[in-house]
Amino acid sequence: MEKLFEQNMMKLFEILKKPGIQIALLIASMAIVSGAGWAFYQTQIPPEQPIQFPHKVHVNLQIPCLYCHPGAWRQASAGLPTVQKCWACHGQLKKYEGVAVNQWPAELQKLASYVQRNDPEPPTYKPIDWVPVYQVPDFVHFNHRPHIAAGLNCENCHGDMSKKTVETLEQTVNMGWCLNCHRGRTENNSQNNPDNDPELTAQLAEKRIKLLDCGTCHY
Repeated sequence: MEKLFEQNMMKLFEILKKPGIQIALLIASMAIVSGAGWAFYQTQIPPEQPIQFPHKVHVNLQIPCLYCHPGAWRQASAGLPTVQKCWACHGQLKKYEGVAVNQWPAELQKLASYVQRNDPEPPTYKPIDWVPVYQVPDFVHFNHRPHIAAGLNCENCHGDMSKKTVETLEQTVNMGWCLNCHRGRTENNSQNNPDNDPELTAQLAEKRIKLLDCGTCHY
């Protein structure tokens, strides 16, 4: 049996030595790597949104991120605003009172198209099909709540929204990026432990074990 295995392996090595087979394997490998690279690149391109939502306008009006994305306080997903939430403000803006909808700015006209006004009855709404920008694979479980509880601000991951219209990816979202942050925030250094407190040193070590454990995000 062992001799037969050796003979088969020798035959395989002889086949692999042939230039045609080597070229075919090289082409197949390049195709696989290129396909994986293209698929990854596609995940980093911001999708087209139904409305070009101007984050910078709303942030500069001092509207908190959590007003439109309240889920970040208490659950995995931050949530996306409903048309009811948008219209609660835009439906009563004095500057557009008495102005025909077709005279409104283009993006507000799009918003108005999701609202069916039935005066004097309450309006009815169609959902806005927002497209999530920050997404992780199914085998990764990301939860906003512990990140908010740890004192992270939205801009730590999402960038300065006061300078953006629609959301874009600030960085490549992968495991290395997450782990670098987890390591940095649990390092026993002058930034995380300025007084070199032994109790805090122990807490940081405990957090580090948890935040670098595969099971924290993959379960």
